[in-house]
Amino acid sequence: MSRAVVHESFGGPEVLELREVPEPHAGPGEVRVRVAAAGLNPMDWMLAAMPELARAFGYTVPSGFGYDLAGAVDEVGEGVAGFAAGDRVYGGALGRAVADYAVMRPEDGLWRTPDGISDEVASMLPVAGRTADAALNAIGLQAGDTVLIGGAAGGVGVFAVQLARLRGATVIGTGADSTFGFLRELGAEPVAYGSGLADRVRALGPGGVTAASALVGIETIEAALALGVPPGRISAIAAGPNPPGGVRATGGRDAPPDALDRISSAIMVGALTVPIAATFPVEQIREAVALQRGGHVHGKIVVKL
Repeated sequence: MSRAVVHESFGGPEVLELREVPEPHAGPGEVRVRVAAAGLNPMDWMLAAMPELARAFGYTVPSGFGYDLAGAVDEVGEGVAGFAAGDRVYGGALGRAVADYAVMRPEDGLWRTPDGISDEVASMLPVAGRTADAALNAIGLQAGDTVLIGGAAGGVGVFAVQLARLRGATVIGTGADSTFGFLRELGAEPVAYGSGLADRVRALGPGGVTAASALVGIETIEAALALGVPPGRISAIAAGPNPPGGVRATGGRDAPPDALDRISSAIMVGALTVPIAATFPVEQIREAVALQRGGHVHGKIVVKL
């Protein structure tokens, strides 16, 4: 037997249970990963709580929980090339990440963890890193741009801010007052979200904002349009398939194949940091998800197995 976090109905953290389940094994074309850490994303609790959203992703109950994971391969099925038992890896397994073992097809998203990157950090990269990279690619961000990033202190935001800085852009990031010091450490000029955002941004960037990325809701979209940013230079990751104003909807699925290689290389040379907001043992999965769901986390939350 092994352990897995499961839920039999949709709901909040209270529906999540850590249970003993039959130990899964790798079949043909699959590998089994002994999970060491699972990085949480807002989409995890949304899928567990919102039946309509879950249906759109083919997610049904009863189900496991989580997507991002890191650990080591401990079984290799027939026909798998490129991975061997003992290889440190990270990747994504929808509804199966927060468990002792995850059985995966490598082509669905499995990468080798570079030496020098911990399992905890690796477990935070697949969704947030690829989504941030896609959000910046969608607007063609480059050196000399001034970009407004909405939700800059969140799990995707911490990557987007730093990746934008590495491209040579000036970053203005929205957040609560309590995040301002944190955002400055990441390289962003902080600005409070809420009513009057466009005016506050205008005061911070008298030279004008040339691009924007909305990582939470539509407030950043509205402010950027009011500031004269063309819709083609505004991206959105959480405003639905048709965000207002004709801006560019995107997500991790649109990231180029080398996105995580570039991000991990930047981490290894110290050019990009991955802030861990909190770490929980798997026995405290409900507390971890409640914190994630609160929406005021500075960085990423990791569950350890």
